[in-house]
Amino acid sequence: MNDIQISNLETIPGTKIIKHLGMVQGNTVRAKHVGRDIMAGLKNIVGGELRGYTELLTDSRVECTRRMLEEAHERGANAVLNVRFSTSSVSAGASELFVYGTAVIVE
Repeated sequence: MNDIQISNLETIPGTKIIKHLGMVQGNTVRAKHVGRDIMAGLKNIVGGELRGYTELLTDSRVECTRRMLEEAHERGANAVLNVRFSTSSVSAGASELFVYGTAVIVE
């Protein structure tokens, strides 16, 4: 899967799309951790980055991107274009991170 190019553009400059394979996607739903909430509460008092939440979101982006790339790989794509991320609240304390794009073969 490391050979799949990812771009938020509709095309990759210098390449030509030779086959459209459809939309691919990946998602993950994550809940907050009590320990992270306590530290976040303290940070809200003194200010600063909420590192626990930053790590949670980074891990979530990596996971859902990996899932999207697995789907693209299964379809035979060598690129995923027009990649977008979206978030939504699933329940109190849990959020979904969703990534999607268009799987293509470029040359």
